Amino acid sequence: MKIGEAQQIYREQVKEYRAQKAELSKQLKNIRSRMEGAADKKEQYASEAATLELTINALDEKEDEYQEYLDKLADQYCAYWNATVAEQQGDAAQEYGEEMGKILQVAHRIMRGAVVPASDEKKLMEFSDELYQTAKSIGAMVQRRKKEKYDSLWGDEEKKEYDDPQEVAENAEASIDGPEIVDVADTIASVGAGGGEAQA
Repeated sequence: MKIGEAQQIYREQVKEYRAQKAELSKQLKNIRSRMEGAADKKEQYASEAATLELTINALDEKEDEYQEYLDKLADQYCAYWNATVAEQQGDAAQEYGEEMGKILQVAHRIMRGAVVPASDEKKLMEFSDELYQTAKSIGAMVQRRKKEKYDSLWGDEEKKEYDDPQEVAENAEASIDGPEIVDVADTIASVGAGGGEAQA
């Protein structure tokens, strides 16, 4: 199961369990308030209250299990996200280093009086007008008899496309199996309490 899918499924489970616990907590509060005023039905209300408490505890345990799994999925999600971003940053740093090397090489060639493509001169000028002017001045002073001519260092560059870190993280396979999905009604039934019993 993909991390994004698992997160969605288990978030829904947690949401359902919380909603059911809130409803049962209201019922428990209602029964406790009725217990105080009705001495003749106190035992019946006490039994219903105990059943509701057990049911709420069972729902709470299952919700905690789901939440713990969601936390593990969040850790995996972050790991995939960070790995994707780190790869992109590494490539960007490498590309920047290569770009700087080319710019310095163009400046060096100009300083030697060589002829370089206009596109290379433009890149040098865009990077640093001061370095460009210095290189041109030194190159003019050298005035070689035979100027060297170079092809562009950049050539036909191809832009690298990167994956979206969120998409990578959501579509990665979850490496741990999640707890069994148990419907709220089944968890309540396992305690022996029905949602309607406590509404007397």
